[in-house]
Amino acid sequence: MTEPVPQDGAGVPDALQRLWTPHRLAYVQASKPDEGCPFCNAPSQSDEDTLVLARGESVYALLNLYPYNPGHLMVVPYRHVADYTDLTPEETVELARFTQRAMAVVREVSSAHGFNIGMNQGVIAGAGIAAHLHQHVVPRWGGDANFMPIIGHTKVLPQLLTETRKLLANAW
Repeated sequence: MTEPVPQDGAGVPDALQRLWTPHRLAYVQASKPDEGCPFCNAPSQSDEDTLVLARGESVYALLNLYPYNPGHLMVVPYRHVADYTDLTPEETVELARFTQRAMAVVREVSSAHGFNIGMNQGVIAGAGIAAHLHQHVVPRWGGDANFMPIIGHTKVLPQLLTETRKLLANAW
């Protein structure tokens, strides 16, 4: 392991390496307060325009506009709620069932080898849109973190979001 290289003005050096993803700032800045919450707005628009895959009683699933991997989707409650502990029992159950369904659909469509599933609760925990809870479902494959993002600073996504949405929505 290489020794950490401190950055000017970045504080006291430690043993941690940093993975900087400045491209994610576009996602964080895309949500403008005057336009309202994108997760509250999405259900009132067409599924194709907002990349919605499926709708339930209290939650819906949509593709992430800035995916880490093909098929990276989110399960979102319709209700504008920030914290997981604020979900109703019915919302909690449907969120869990949609997450299970999302995994099954992505496996069926793209043969994912595994998944990262999780929520970033609050800005301090990395949530880009902290005011509206959303659970990420990120498919993973052996070798999906190759030299392109590491050396070339480029994420290769082999399919357009509209095509991924069609496949997953149809399989849902």
